[in-house]
Amino acid sequence: MNHVRTDYHIHTTLCHHAVGDPVEYVRAAQSAGLTEIGFADHNPMPTHFDGWRMSIQDLPRYLQMVEEVQSITGFPVRLGLECDFMEGYESWIETLAGKAQWDYLIGSVHYIAPGWDVDNPKYLSRFREFPIEEIWELYWNHYVRCIESGLFDFVAHPDLAKKFGYRPPGDLRRYYYPAIESLAKRDVAFEINTAGLRKEAEEIYPASPFIELAREAGVAMLVNSDAHAPEEVGYKFDLARDLARRAGYSKVCRFENRRRIEVDL
Repeated sequence: MNHVRTDYHIHTTLCHHAVGDPVEYVRAAQSAGLTEIGFADHNPMPTHFDGWRMSIQDLPRYLQMVEEVQSITGFPVRLGLECDFMEGYESWIETLAGKAQWDYLIGSVHYIAPGWDVDNPKYLSRFREFPIEEIWELYWNHYVRCIESGLFDFVAHPDLAKKFGYRPPGDLRRYYYPAIESLAKRDVAFEINTAGLRKEAEEIYPASPFIELAREAGVAMLVNSDAHAPEEVGYKFDLARDLARRAGYSKVCRFENRRRIEVDL
């Protein structure tokens, strides 16, 4: 399938910080010239964990929502889940993997320490309390472990730790190398995520040097919006595709039944 245009990182209201009906996301995708989308809301945890994900009781409703919107619209809609990688919960992700016929599972890192989700504005002051190098080191160490877990089909927003605009000085490729090495070794794809353009970082996740290094290492990729509102579907995809092409990419990934398929960029 050529000329496929996908957006596989879209949230629903079940995560408590997104707005809009699934049908509105499909209509937005059609208006943006996309040919396929996928919902990937934040994974439930076995017990109440935080306030920005569906509960385990909501999981059947989530599956129903995705099935219904495909039936209503006739538009190709994939079923995914954005899964937080946290050490000690690997078996829970394996349990979730068996609860539905997923098209893909996304691995992401938000928590870099117990009770500290690095992208939560609630903890913004910690970027002034702790050395930024220490924060980035924690984040990227967790990210490598996320990739190495082998639980996920692709990984989300690789340099999320820059969300609030805090970056260590110097050449940041020193943080990227271990993650890219793991992606290549494990044959795991990554997303170019345009949500960073809507945040204080004002930059796509990941930065262009990461994309260039990943291409050199032969790592597969796809372009996503991380939409939490219908108007964010396909956001700035032209810019993301241009970055990918300049890095040397000519292919992107689509997913079906947890099988990766490369199509023309």
